[in-house]
Amino acid sequence: MTHLNSLDVQLAQDLGDFTDDDLDVVFTPKECRTLQPSLPEEGVELDPHVRDCVQTYIREWLIVNRKNQGSPEICGFKKTGSRKDFHKTLPKQTFESETLECSEPTAQAGPRHLNVLCDVSGKGPVTACDFDLRSLQPDKRLENLLEQVSAEDFEKQNEEARRTNRQAELFALYPSVDEEDAVEIRPVPECPKEHLGNRILVKLLTLKFEIEIEPLFASIALYDVKERKKISENFHCDLNSDQFKGFLRAHTPSVAASSQARSAVFSVTYPSSDIYLVVKIEKVLQQGEIGDCAEPYLVIKESDGGKSKEKIEKLKLQAESFCQRLGKYRMPFAWAPISLSSFFNVSTLEREVTDVDSVVGRSSVGERRTLAQSRRLSERALSLEENGVGSNFKTSTLSVSSFFKQEGDRLSDEDLFKFLADYKRSSSLQRRVKSIPGLLRLEISTAPEIINCCLTPEMLPVKPFPENRTRPHKEILEFPTREVYVPHTVYRNLLYVYPQRLNFVNKLASARNITIKIQFMCGEDASSAMPVIFGKSSGPEFLQEVYTAVTYHNKSPDFYEEVKIKLPAKLTVNHHLLFTFYHISCQQKQGDSVETLLGYSWLPILLNERLQTGSYCLPVALEKLPPNYSMHSAEKVPLQNPPIKWAEGHKGVFNIEVQAVSSVHTQDNHLEKFFTLCHSLESQVTFPIRVLDQKISEMALEHELKLSIICLNSSRLEPLVLFLHLVLDKLFQLSVQPMVIAGQTANFSQFAFESVVAIANSLHNSKDLSKDQHGRNCLLASYVHYVFRLPELQRDVPKSGAPTALPDPRYHTYGRTSAAAVSSKLLQARVMSSSNPDLAGTHSAADEEVKNVMSSKIADRNCSRMSYYCSGNSDVPSSTTAPRPASKKHFHEELALQMVVSTGMVRETVFKYAWFFFELLVKSMAQHVHNMDKRDSFRRTRFSDRFMDDITTIVNVVTSEIAALLVKPQKENEQAEKMNISLAFFLYDLLSLMDRGFVFNLIRHYCNQLSAKLNNLPTLISMRLEFLRILCSHEHYLNLNLFFMNADTAPTSPCPSISSQNSSSCSSFQDQKIASMFDLTSEYRQQHFLTGLLFTELAAALDAEVEGISKVQRKAVSAIHSLLSSHDLDPRCVKPEVKVKIAALYLPLVGIILDALPQLCDFTGVDTRRYRTSGSDEEQEGAGAINQNVALAIAGNNFNLKTSGIVLSSLGKQNSDKVSTQVLQKSRDVKARLEEALLRGEGARGEMMRRRAPGNDRFPGLNENLRWKKEQTHWRQANEKLDKTKAELDQEALISGNLATEAHLIILDMQENIIQASSALDCKDSLLGGVLRVLVNSLNCDQSTTYLTHCFATLRALIAKFGDLLFEEEVEQCFDLCHQVLHHCSSSMDVTRSQACATLYLLMRFSFGATSNFARVKMQVTMSLASLVGRAPDFNEEHLRRSLRTILAYSEEDTAMQMTPFPTQVEELLCNLNSILYDTVKMREFQEDPEMLMDLMYRIAKSYQASPDLRLTWLQNMAEKHTKKKCYTEAAMCLVHAAALVAEYLSMLEDHSYLPVGSVSFQNISSNVLEESVVSDDTLSPDEDGVCAGQYFTESGLVGLLEQAAELFSTGGLYETVNEVYKLVIPILEAHREFRKLTLTHSKLQRAFDSIVNKDHKRMFGTYFRVGFFGSKFGDLDEQEFVYKEPAITKLPEISHRLEAFYGQCFGAEFVEVIKDSTPVDKTKLDPNKAYIQITFVEPYFDEYEMKDRVTYFEKNFNLRRFMYTTPFTLAGRPRGELHEQHRRNTVLTTMHAFPYIKTRISVIQKEEFVLTPIEVAIEDMKKKTLQLAVAINQEPPDPKMLQMVLQGSVGATVNQGPLEVAQVFLAEIPADPKLYRHHNKLRLCFKEFIMRCGEAVEKNKRLITADQREYQQELKKNYSKLKENLRPMIERKIPELYKPIFRVESQKRDSFHRSSFRKCETQLSQGS
Repeated sequence: MTHLNSLDVQLAQDLGDFTDDDLDVVFTPKECRTLQPSLPEEGVELDPHVRDCVQTYIREWLIVNRKNQGSPEICGFKKTGSRKDFHKTLPKQTFESETLECSEPTAQAGPRHLNVLCDVSGKGPVTACDFDLRSLQPDKRLENLLEQVSAEDFEKQNEEARRTNRQAELFALYPSVDEEDAVEIRPVPECPKEHLGNRILVKLLTLKFEIEIEPLFASIALYDVKERKKISENFHCDLNSDQFKGFLRAHTPSVAASSQARSAVFSVTYPSSDIYLVVKIEKVLQQGEIGDCAEPYLVIKESDGGKSKEKIEKLKLQAESFCQRLGKYRMPFAWAPISLSSFFNVSTLEREVTDVDSVVGRSSVGERRTLAQSRRLSERALSLEENGVGSNFKTSTLSVSSFFKQEGDRLSDEDLFKFLADYKRSSSLQRRVKSIPGLLRLEISTAPEIINCCLTPEMLPVKPFPENRTRPHKEILEFPTREVYVPHTVYRNLLYVYPQRLNFVNKLASARNITIKIQFMCGEDASSAMPVIFGKSSGPEFLQEVYTAVTYHNKSPDFYEEVKIKLPAKLTVNHHLLFTFYHISCQQKQGDSVETLLGYSWLPILLNERLQTGSYCLPVALEKLPPNYSMHSAEKVPLQNPPIKWAEGHKGVFNIEVQAVSSVHTQDNHLEKFFTLCHSLESQVTFPIRVLDQKISEMALEHELKLSIICLNSSRLEPLVLFLHLVLDKLFQLSVQPMVIAGQTANFSQFAFESVVAIANSLHNSKDLSKDQHGRNCLLASYVHYVFRLPELQRDVPKSGAPTALPDPRYHTYGRTSAAAVSSKLLQARVMSSSNPDLAGTHSAADEEVKNVMSSKIADRNCSRMSYYCSGNSDVPSSTTAPRPASKKHFHEELALQMVVSTGMVRETVFKYAWFFFELLVKSMAQHVHNMDKRDSFRRTRFSDRFMDDITTIVNVVTSEIAALLVKPQKENEQAEKMNISLAFFLYDLLSLMDRGFVFNLIRHYCNQLSAKLNNLPTLISMRLEFLRILCSHEHYLNLNLFFMNADTAPTSPCPSISSQNSSSCSSFQDQKIASMFDLTSEYRQQHFLTGLLFTELAAALDAEVEGISKVQRKAVSAIHSLLSSHDLDPRCVKPEVKVKIAALYLPLVGIILDALPQLCDFTGVDTRRYRTSGSDEEQEGAGAINQNVALAIAGNNFNLKTSGIVLSSLGKQNSDKVSTQVLQKSRDVKARLEEALLRGEGARGEMMRRRAPGNDRFPGLNENLRWKKEQTHWRQANEKLDKTKAELDQEALISGNLATEAHLIILDMQENIIQASSALDCKDSLLGGVLRVLVNSLNCDQSTTYLTHCFATLRALIAKFGDLLFEEEVEQCFDLCHQVLHHCSSSMDVTRSQACATLYLLMRFSFGATSNFARVKMQVTMSLASLVGRAPDFNEEHLRRSLRTILAYSEEDTAMQMTPFPTQVEELLCNLNSILYDTVKMREFQEDPEMLMDLMYRIAKSYQASPDLRLTWLQNMAEKHTKKKCYTEAAMCLVHAAALVAEYLSMLEDHSYLPVGSVSFQNISSNVLEESVVSDDTLSPDEDGVCAGQYFTESGLVGLLEQAAELFSTGGLYETVNEVYKLVIPILEAHREFRKLTLTHSKLQRAFDSIVNKDHKRMFGTYFRVGFFGSKFGDLDEQEFVYKEPAITKLPEISHRLEAFYGQCFGAEFVEVIKDSTPVDKTKLDPNKAYIQITFVEPYFDEYEMKDRVTYFEKNFNLRRFMYTTPFTLAGRPRGELHEQHRRNTVLTTMHAFPYIKTRISVIQKEEFVLTPIEVAIEDMKKKTLQLAVAINQEPPDPKMLQMVLQGSVGATVNQGPLEVAQVFLAEIPADPKLYRHHNKLRLCFKEFIMRCGEAVEKNKRLITADQREYQQELKKNYSKLKENLRPMIERKIPELYKPIFRVESQKRDSFHRSSFRKCETQLSQGS
């Protein structure tokens, strides 16, 4: 830090000083749910174990906090990007695309008027349209647009405007980071707290029966039928009226408030549809069976009145007397089940298995949960909503209207489960069980988080607990169906006793109505009964005794009682449960007592000092119990004198179950033993001690304790988890506590450590426990975070004999020697690792060491990519030699030592779960530092050298483990990743505790070691990236990097003057210096260690081209992005000077990005011609003079532009300091843009690529603002809710809108900088193009009005400043600019429109000034408008007209120009534009009718025959429309016409032999192209300025058009034309020696020819239809006929339906009719109010002679002008008739142009008809059949199916009107009329050939068939023979007249010229016959 100037020192302090310690040890009080914590009763001395438990439950958490992470809000913001109120500060950005979306007009309903298309070529006179414009109201004009302002002032104003309202925190606008990447977020573990399942609140409202005669008592509990388990304790509730409560006053001494609860909170951890709420109702005991007592309830109704009234009164009196006498006894009465399946609804239970389980920890092992999930799941078990519990269930009131009567012999839980299972099956027990009508109303709802006035199961009040509430709610303890893995955090000590069954069948007669009195005794006399039994409803809170309910006259009753007891904290051998059995006499006899004693039984609570739980079957003693009985169990009482009298001879007759719910009693042997032995060490005990059933002497203690430590891990997982905190505390205590046992020193640290490792292993491996996203077990994580503290060492350890001076206890189990045996390899690693280099220098600055380490130890990276660190010196003595100083053990040292010396499996596990041990180390080190108050001393001396050695070893070992895992063949990548992350967090923490130089060294070793061992690049980079990403998230990251910056690395000397700048000699050094600021140099990496490493990884990732690297690249970018975000949101980085420093730190990023540009964006889509214009020659000369980056800039590559802007501005301004401030901030922002590009995947990335690849407008519809819309956010959907609320979506839209605007404004700032810098130099001409490109491109994106306003301002400044340059050099840019500005003139936003108008007006004005004739700009504007109109779907002509009017207004108000011809020219231009708009309006009207639309565009194009530029534009528009409709051939034709136009123009200009000679050369492609030759000398003079100036009127433009056409032809399947097109292209390419392109061209040709060969007959060409329109409604179309070309295989109904539907919409469906036949239409018979359409399928028609040329399938489908359709008719008028009367009319149509043409319908210009007689029809049909056969026979390869189909149709026996019938009709006899002889003969010959072909076909089929078709073949053969036989006589009969000699008479020669060939042919045939 010595180098720093005062400013830097100041900054360093702002950023959080180094000398402070970062970690703060804080004690946080535990949150306690109850008003007072749950504690054991007072005044008892507790066992050490209970004391420890209670201590653990109530002591505070000890948490190590990071001081400098700022306030939690900032931290939260940084980590999660939580933007609760952030969006409220943002202005709303308006985007036109959004306003359009909102205001889209609803589709027009009802009939539309079809616009009549008149000829457009005659445009109206100018004045008319002028008037049209002037009638509009212009928009508001910009003030002072026309004032003269100097360019500098203009720029200043613009800049000030841009500076206002800017967003300071750029990254706050980003969508939050993808959490999968955010490895540096270490989730804060859940705070351990008491487990609560899904809680439901049940309120009992009323309980009524038909008659009310006595008090009734309800109790409810939950049962799970499937698990056959009671899953909650009982809740007792008293709903009686005060009158009935009065009956029992004698028996209720007091009523506690807690016993009056009527609502209970149940908790269910594992919801299922099998859970039932069971309500049991008891009444006071009375004489009679249950059935008898229930009788009145069944038969009497209170509503009956009269006699019933009296009966009821009588019953009431009886009840009152029973209550007084037997009020403390109960009897069972009724019960009712309530299913909760609707509450825990079943649909959500599918999820239950995975989700619910994770409450208590289940989750699959390898699963990496996203952060959101793990957060959500731990939020507090699962909230009910998530489980679907209560999601559709807010609060429901249930009524139970009938109760099942209790059966005296079926009261046990077993019976209850049987009943419930039946009930679930049939929902009634009606058949077997009587039901009692009644009404129970209860309300069930999801329990709220906070319930006022609630009591825990121990009756402790829960916060908040108001004083005055009378009726509290009670929480009911859950007995979960499966284990719940949540460690205990509160003291709970309850015992539940369930008496089940008593068997007194063989007992004396007196035992009939039996009850059991249950007491908890602390001694044997009667007064020892303890008041620890929880009371029931309406009574005291605690009782000394309870009685079970009585079953009348039953000697072996079942019981269902639950007795809940609060166990005393200190239990002794005297504590026991006492059961006293009584017979209750129900009838009152004189002098009889109510109770008759039957016997006793008891159960001691402790057995071998351990709590007794489980099921017991106890004997019953019939007399008073002997003294000291409670010392023994009832089964094993020693013989007494006098002997005890037992029922059934000491057999067990009483079944009972005891369960404990306790956070003190472990109920696990292993844990019990471990705790007991630990306590025997801690406190004075007498030996031998008893553990379970063994006695342990002092000698055996050490051995037993070791055993118990080893066995800990064998205990069941549940108790281990429940007591986890205590177990770990004890083990850690043992590992550092020096022990002396029996005079010997004992060391348990190794055993303790191994046990901890084993426990960690089993917790991680358990499928039932949850992990966080780094795979850390949640229980251990929360233990380390909250619970763990340094073990407190006790001093009074030695157990016997006087304490002696002991050597260091560590050496008793093993010295350092065992470490030597661990593995020599480890030692070598240690020696080589140079773990403690000699660091020189005094401690003048806290971290000078760091600087030394960095400067000396880091080699230059240029040597090799894989390892660019050299290893340090290794003069450290081998670790075995130096002995450790004997002193008090420190936990962190012991732990590190154990980690180092562990071996085998232990070692493997330690490193597998290293995170746990690392966190233990860090927390113990932090406490150590805190306790020793070492914070003032140097970090170097805080920890011993030995410890630092151990740390080095550990880091080395973990690193090599990671590498080893990664090179294993069975890739254990995930494991390695987790270890890698753990190691990173460890070093991250060490940076806060240890000497930073030391830690940097460790980092260096890590990087070296990985490079050395891994050869798979993506894995290597990925590992190091995650590692560095975590380290860089350190809160002192900036201090660790920034301020090693020497002052001399920034350019300090003032820049040379501009004049000297040109002589490159003096500037080169400065250039290099500046350039090197952008490079990742070794100096940089020395000064900024972590950043350097991170950049190195980024560069390596972007540079690599191996498989699987893309994911790694994303990781790298994401890492940098998150870092930048964190600076942006860091309050310490707000000051501008800090920002400058930070920006400087990130400069090399610019260089890295430049190098990686090819990876970041794919330039292949770029239209390469666009690049050529910016000239590569400047590039060469520029490189020498300026700087490589600038050279790149000159190449027109925007991203480089930005950087070069920086360079240039730093060259061109005097004050370098000021410059660097601006510049660096810029570069940082540029960087941010990069990330924007990369991270945002699809949407913005394309956007970005488009911005970087200027002129690349090939990204359709990439629209920055829509990034947040669903389709485009693949990368974020992983962890985002898809169903967002409207508010959330609006908020996102708002934020993204601001981001988009801010991003573009930064780019705009950049461009301004470049312009300013470049105007100081001489390279403005080359840079201007680049800047313009960027700006024009940005206009092309969907931008906010804010940005557009600033962008147009900048453009106006540019036009004013560099107008001449713009109009002379950047012609193409100027065209694009006009296009974009015009586009914005049609905007619906007034602001945008007024800005665009002003810009367009200035553009015209300056171009006029520059050349005093702005023909070129006029042309460009006109063409732009034409292409806009044709292409833009969202184009609005009204807005545009309005803008034209505004421009007119400007020109009228512009006083300076009034004297020039400018205003008139402007007016002329505007009128011209207006007329184009007129066409557009027309087009709008035909938007729905594609044919009409194309006709219109065709006519518009035709009307521009005189201005080639516009005609070209319209042809391109047509092509685009066709492509959209997938009419590729037509689109290609449009381009061919365009190319012909260009060729015409070029041939007039220059006479090159290689160029096509005008449109004539295109004839082979299409005969239609000759139209383009109209462009002749008299129409245009090519050298007139502004005409044909477009980019297409060049040779490369021509080639471009043709290549595009070829592509389209290829897509459309016309491969032959592709060849013709390339015939024109190749000579041009050859002339230009473009061999690369030629290669490409020929490869395309090869592909085309391949396709012809492979696909020939498989290609589908169009289908043609004749469409005629009839009816005045059609306007010009009336009586017009067209041929429509439709896609291949279009069926007649399809086109018919389409046209009918379309015209139906226009005129109303009822007015449109399709004429179904193809006969000529008689207009007179049509309804004049209707529109008629006639559609006929037509086929291409060729004359005989044409067929010679049209050989291939393609030729028969290309260049078609004639089509034919046939109409069958009979002379009688019917269309069809018998064979002999069937005539046919063939109609041939000729179209105006040949298909394919530039449109898909062409009008018919000629029609010819031929009529065929019946015999001619027969001849045609037979020819056709024969041809089909011939084709099927000769097909290669043969197609048997096709062949059989044709054959079947020819020889099949059943063919109707088949060949045989034709022959019988026409050939049976010779016709009478000699005129028919010739036809007769022709038909006979046809049949002859036909039958021959049939024979061939049958033979061929024979060869093709498979075995299973033999019969079929036989059949065919038979049919063929039959046919042949039948035809033979007819075929063989010749007409003699025809066979007379012909050539006798000379005079006939005249005719022979026409006929001879025909005759000859016939004679040959006849001879052949």
